Amino acid sequence: MSRWIVLIILITLLITFEFYAFQAVKTITKNKIIRYSWLLFSLSAYANFFYMIFTYDRTLGQTKQFQWAVGFLLIAMLPKLFASIVLFGEDIVRVIGKIASSFSNEATKPLAGRRKFISQIALGIAAIPFASILYGIIKGRYNFKVITYELAFKDLPKAFDGYTITQITDIHSGSFDNKEKIQYGVDLINEQQSDVILFTGDIVNNFAHEMDEWIPLFKELKAPDGKFSILGNHDYGDYATWKNKEDKVANFEAIKNIHPQIGFDLLLNENRYLEKNGERIALVGVENWGKGFNQSGDLVKASEGINKEDFKILLSHDPSHWDVQVKENDFNYQLTLSGHTHGLQFGIEIPGFLRWSPSQYVYKQWAGLYNEFGRYINVNRGFGYHAFPGRVGIWPEITVIKLKKA
Repeated sequence: MSRWIVLIILITLLITFEFYAFQAVKTITKNKIIRYSWLLFSLSAYANFFYMIFTYDRTLGQTKQFQWAVGFLLIAMLPKLFASIVLFGEDIVRVIGKIASSFSNEATKPLAGRRKFISQIALGIAAIPFASILYGIIKGRYNFKVITYELAFKDLPKAFDGYTITQITDIHSGSFDNKEKIQYGVDLINEQQSDVILFTGDIVNNFAHEMDEWIPLFKELKAPDGKFSILGNHDYGDYATWKNKEDKVANFEAIKNIHPQIGFDLLLNENRYLEKNGERIALVGVENWGKGFNQSGDLVKASEGINKEDFKILLSHDPSHWDVQVKENDFNYQLTLSGHTHGLQFGIEIPGFLRWSPSQYVYKQWAGLYNEFGRYINVNRGFGYHAFPGRVGIWPEITVIKLKKA
């Protein structure tokens, strides 16, 4: 589908949303200031978004200005989507009623005030996503949550019974704009006092320099048995336009060099052993491997030198890798740690009752812990944010996993 067809569809939808929302406001109030102020904001948000789409410099990658344009677009559009669904449904009922009345002797009249009542309901429903998006932008993107799991394995070496792992992922430092909040997140990671810290990719959005001002903060991360990391899809610079191949390669090398600067051992299709009281477990780190794109990861190469019987923790940025190559692999990777999805930074999670995000229509494993074939994968929801400058219902995550001997 061409970009112009997508654009025409989007503009048609926006016009439809605006029509229904304006009709709802007009039905419940005669105040012209109220009627037209929201319409003016919406038109400004749409104009700003389309201006960014057609004019921003693609050599700069995804800028903060672009993210805010997306944010304002969602504030203007999503509430009206919900209102339009309600009002469109009421229109369908009215049409059916008129058709039915045309076959009867008596014409049925709509209940007095019904349209006003439905409009109030529609705007009340629209207020929920409106408030949620505002909260997600103002507070949600830095609303760090610690999620803990205890996992038991029969083949875990006894010396590692009670061993703790902190996983973080998807820092996306190019999106940050609040040092105080990032400092809080870093301190929260250290408060977990885990034995090891594992980072599963996407340290930047596109460029190595995005991390420059944040290096001193992330150098503060501490773990007695070390800090280990891998690359994510954004670390390859594939989402920016480059003047030449040499600049892209130089940026990639600079991104890899960030990891030792903040004290992380970067695993590039490599492995390391963690040893304790004469026993050991293997850390296996692959480069990014995603279903349908960027498959730099080489699981066979990353596993060279380790034994099938070893207890293994695999670091792989994209959870589609686990689904395609890992979970049924005879080499038996007992635990995989991934990120990438962010849970799309939008969803509803009510423990024991409801768990939904648009991300689940793209990724089978999209957030949290999964177990198949006796193997586990944890998909961390991400430390930072990207594309949309906020999080709604899917909060930034710090995962702590305690390993137990079954």
